Amino acid sequence: MTTQHTDTASPNIALVPNLPAVSKPVPPVPNGNTPTPHPYETLDRASRAMQARLTNGVSPHAAAAALADWLMHLSRAPGRQVELAERAQANLTKLALYCGQTGAAAPFTPHQNDHRFSHEGWNKPPFNLWKQSFLATQDWWEHATSEVRGTRKHSSDRVGFMTRQFLDVFSPSNYPLLNPEILQVTAETGGQNLVEGAQNFTKDMLAKLSGTPASEEAKFQVGHNLACTPGEVVFRNELFELIQYAPQTEQVKAEPILIVPAWIMKYYILDLSPENSLIRYLVSKGYTVFAISWRNPSAEQRDLSLDDYRRLGVMAALDAVGQIVPDQKIHACGYCLGGTILSIAAATMARENDARLASITLLAAQTDFTEAGELMMFLDESQVAYLEDMMWDQGYLKQEQMAGAFRALRAEDLIWTRAVRRYMLGQDDAQFDISVWNADATRMPYRMHSEYLRSLFLENRLTGGRFSVEGKVIALKDISAPFFVLGTERDHIAPWRSAYKTALFTDSDLTFVLTKGGHNGGILSEPGHRGRHYRIGHRAPGKLYMDPDTWAQKHPAKDGSWWDEWANWLNGKSSPDLVHPPQMGDPEQGLPILAPAPGTYVFQK
Repeated sequence: MTTQHTDTASPNIALVPNLPAVSKPVPPVPNGNTPTPHPYETLDRASRAMQARLTNGVSPHAAAAALADWLMHLSRAPGRQVELAERAQANLTKLALYCGQTGAAAPFTPHQNDHRFSHEGWNKPPFNLWKQSFLATQDWWEHATSEVRGTRKHSSDRVGFMTRQFLDVFSPSNYPLLNPEILQVTAETGGQNLVEGAQNFTKDMLAKLSGTPASEEAKFQVGHNLACTPGEVVFRNELFELIQYAPQTEQVKAEPILIVPAWIMKYYILDLSPENSLIRYLVSKGYTVFAISWRNPSAEQRDLSLDDYRRLGVMAALDAVGQIVPDQKIHACGYCLGGTILSIAAATMARENDARLASITLLAAQTDFTEAGELMMFLDESQVAYLEDMMWDQGYLKQEQMAGAFRALRAEDLIWTRAVRRYMLGQDDAQFDISVWNADATRMPYRMHSEYLRSLFLENRLTGGRFSVEGKVIALKDISAPFFVLGTERDHIAPWRSAYKTALFTDSDLTFVLTKGGHNGGILSEPGHRGRHYRIGHRAPGKLYMDPDTWAQKHPAKDGSWWDEWANWLNGKSSPDLVHPPQMGDPEQGLPILAPAPGTYVFQK
């Protein structure tokens, strides 16, 4: 379905200072507000919004309900209580034997991603005893908060998460007199590390209170050594800028590529440093590449809907790409949330017999949310209602509110280890391209994020046959374009088994790749990256479904980068003949060059 545009500029463009007029104006976004609520309901929402500011958006009611569910079922399980008592006794016995035997093997070991006790001093007395006591306590609580018969798994997971957060506060690694590394560095520097740590703490606190980032010499800068692949902005509306990248080969593939990134972060995770830029790699392989750069919405965009991101985002971008490269099908690639909205758009296009897509690539993206990872323990009706009231008040979800949830999932490393390193060892954070990008988050509009959480995360409508677009339900199985689906082994945001479920709900040709790394690091897997491997398999149309664990067993790991596999796959889905590169933009058809890449929206704070 082609999106139609009027000749009147959108009033929302004026909210972005010093920008030229949009290349192809769109009508104002429909307000979409529900009828005016009763004053009592408004009072309730305002009250909850005030509470949410104090808890940074975490619902105390959801936490209390999970704790009550776990405690009530545990209180009715005498056998489990005896088991936990025996576990405590066994852990104490192990600790006693370890204390009494010189050279005995440590009975407890930290988790694989827990680096708090990596210093060699933790293996010497008395520090080893403090370390083992903490790990023994952690082991007991992990066992205690595992699922109790009758308890909702969601409750058990949430209680387990809360106890981890509580225990992390009391880890001996957090206290200078109990941490051998801090004591060693303090002795070697004469306490200078504590002075520098205090300076770092003061600087961070002032930055937090003022709401501005701490000023440091930037090693990485957007437009210089980040997001620096040459290109031009050829389209802009109130939701995104479309970047067309300059060709790097004399001839190019006939079919262009459109990249749809997630709107929760800036697009340039796919155009990071030149050596690990996926976009630069595709351009060097002879593809005409376009990428969406989402705007950073403010309170004025509170009523942007999830369908606006499809209609004014993906579909508007496809229209513009089709103008610049006419009469050619388009390879569409979606990353994370961008893959979800691309899937929705593709299913809608299939319903409308719109055959413009040559292929669909989903990178660490989910279409089914029944196994949506650790973030699910933050989401239930109470929590979503709490977030909705906070966003109703603010108009959006703040960057730091979403970033806080991600950091909490890896608190031992992303919060406590960093605090020890920065405030007690006096070390500055090392700057990496991905860490700079990770700190460059975006806000999310109230209405869109509410619809996303409810219709997809809570109710799983897309694969449940209940997700409607323009009043009619869509189905992923209607899509006939071939799929290339990628999952990453250590993804805690879009677990690979969840990403793999695209194979369960589609019928077309599908290639699935499982690569080493996490949600972001697995994507940055350029050729030559040391220690990388991947698995790849093909599902022909009509072939029986294979469960993910069986799939992993039957497809051995290969060394190298999945990028080359994707490039070969795209070549197989493209016309064999090369053509001259298309012009940059299309000024005669209302798509003039508006700004050099990376554009203007990427700099919005």
